[in-house]
Amino acid sequence: MDKKTSPGYLSVFFNGILKENPTLCLVLGTCPTLAITTMAKNAIGMGLATLFVLLGSNIVISLIKRLIPPSVRIPCYIVIIAGFVTIVSQLMQAFVPELYKELGLYLALIAVNCIILGRAEVFASKNKVVASVFDALGMGLGFTLALFIMASIREILGAGTWFGIKLTAGLFEPIAIFARPAGGFFVFGCLIAAVNLILAKKGRKVKKSVGCAGSCEGCTGCAGVQKGEE
Repeated sequence: MDKKTSPGYLSVFFNGILKENPTLCLVLGTCPTLAITTMAKNAIGMGLATLFVLLGSNIVISLIKRLIPPSVRIPCYIVIIAGFVTIVSQLMQAFVPELYKELGLYLALIAVNCIILGRAEVFASKNKVVASVFDALGMGLGFTLALFIMASIREILGAGTWFGIKLTAGLFEPIAIFARPAGGFFVFGCLIAAVNLILAKKGRKVKKSVGCAGSCEGCTGCAGVQKGEE
């Protein structure tokens, strides 16, 4: 991204939350999204672990981008990302071993997560450190938010609990399909549709606000100007 045309830091940050949400808009990282969103706590753990790796790799790649030969940039990015994955894995194993066991293989698969590698290639390798930090925070929080919402829906409907707290006792029986892959695909599709609807409504509002109405006399004023020019 060209330095002169790069957006403000807040714009970069909020792009990852909704407009370019890595999961619900770009449809990246679907493997952990569908696999670990049966419980809200697992979703938070995976989201924060991915955010840590994304932030660390973005900073390092942005700092050394000019030192990496173009022919080996992807292998270098993967080595950097894998290093941060190892760090977060060791920390989780030491301090939250139960969550570490719950995430299992999917924690190690962060190293090949398309979100992290994509941001390294598209953004961190072309922008300065501060912008790369905001990009990582926005994309990481957007990913975490998407996992959390999806996991909350699946856990409440599929198990009747939320963070292990019983919520639906006496209201309705848990719907087991939401705890299974089919339920994950259904909730995932509904969330993508909801985000697309929100973005479409926002787009229509922007289009309606474009024009000279309110800033001049409207069509009659424009017609008068054209007659004067003739």
